[in-house]
Amino acid sequence: MADGPSLRVLVGDASRMASQLIAGQLRTSRSPRFETILPVCFTSKTIADEIIRTQPDVALVSSVLQDSSFAGYSVLRTIQPLNLPTRFILLLEDCEHDLVIDAFRSGARGVLSRAESSEQLSKCVYTVHRGQIWATTRDMEYILEELVATRPLRIVDAHGSSLLSKREEEVVALVADGLTNRQISEQLKLSEHTVKNYLFKVFEKLGISTRVELVLYALAQNHRSDPAIDPVRMPQQTRRQSATLPSVIRRIGI
Repeated sequence: MADGPSLRVLVGDASRMASQLIAGQLRTSRSPRFETILPVCFTSKTIADEIIRTQPDVALVSSVLQDSSFAGYSVLRTIQPLNLPTRFILLLEDCEHDLVIDAFRSGARGVLSRAESSEQLSKCVYTVHRGQIWATTRDMEYILEELVATRPLRIVDAHGSSLLSKREEEVVALVADGLTNRQISEQLKLSEHTVKNYLFKVFEKLGISTRVELVLYALAQNHRSDPAIDPVRMPQQTRRQSATLPSVIRRIGI
């Protein structure tokens, strides 16, 4: 990690003490350097208002806030339509399937287990700030499973018009199924070069640059296009994991 300007990180946990502990962990990093921001109190509305006012580089928000055990999702859903430059990380007590899926649907660029070390915390914030996705291999498997379950895939604009050609949608659907460019070329009877060209056109149209971003974009689109799906599925309770997630978090890109 190269030296440079401090990264401005808003930390919103369930209490001031918990937020101060996380902020303290981030400030111990020398490269990159973090400048932390704490809201005046720790409800979803106050945290959302503070993000809108300060527009930090990254907002690290706990799913559990003073409002409720799932108030962090409300913060993400409030900010998502505003297209702020801030990138979001959701801090989860348990990285279970529905919680991970709803985090990315709500606009998170990364999910982090509270059990992770301070070193992983700083790496996560830095990675998300650079525009990459922070997720475990298991998290990505959840996302791919969800996309397969919610097909057919159609990516539309705010007016419901398709953004992609039929062939581009076919390529995106196969990417979402986890196929490589070679496998896609075999299935669609196209050259690998043609598949790559389709992907680059899709990336340009959607303003993204990696396969992971494409999968997450498609997941969010499927969610918004299906009125039967609630904005966030709120489990009544979640079980605490008996073991922590793997210490090595994989960054998956194109």
